[in-house]
Amino acid sequence: MAKGPLAVRWGPAPTLSPQAGVVDTVRVELANAGTISWGDRIRLAYHWLDDRDNPIVWDGERSLVPGLGPGERATVEGRVRAPMPPGPYRLAFDLVAEQRAWFSELGSPTLSLDLEVAPRDGEPHADLPPQLEAAPDWAARVRAAHAEGYGVVAGAIDWPGARRPRALAAYAPGPGRVPGFAGPLLAPSVLPGVELERLDDVEGLPAYAAPRDEPWVYDGRIVLRARR
Repeated sequence: MAKGPLAVRWGPAPTLSPQAGVVDTVRVELANAGTISWGDRIRLAYHWLDDRDNPIVWDGERSLVPGLGPGERATVEGRVRAPMPPGPYRLAFDLVAEQRAWFSELGSPTLSLDLEVAPRDGEPHADLPPQLEAAPDWAARVRAAHAEGYGVVAGAIDWPGARRPRALAAYAPGPGRVPGFAGPLLAPSVLPGVELERLDDVEGLPAYAAPRDEPWVYDGRIVLRARR
């Protein structure tokens, strides 16, 4: 066990059944194994690694840790967002002294457990107005993207004829995903529990702001067709 100014001693590993992209609340037992008291910059966080400890997601969400003196212990409630896509991962809990170092970089062990991250569950829902119809492969593509971990899935608008409205120029069907898509999401598919901000319609189509705290994707291969 590492011993120094900043060190941690872990309790038993918590039980987790993670789904891709979903946040779980966990309770982690820990103790101050160092020689100084913890201030308000100490946080519980985590890393998602592969089976060789290569980082997949290094900088996990932070959770508050109480100010513990040397030898004192506590149970900390933390938030853990599972990685995407589903598959086998190693979850390593770590403490971080903000703007200084991870405890593991100072010689403290992480609290690690090997997990199988499951596909994201939930029945998707999309409010499609009567002027839109789904392409034949729309439902399959939407479900596959949700299973990867995305809570919100949006795609392109196929407009009949040559005179495509200027407002829909960004929504032309394309070859794949557009990271950080800048436009509103039109008639997206949403999993239960996810709330979106409603925006003004775009060419009479329901528009929503992309969520800030939920994985989402825009994919030009996911197509809704405007009726003539």
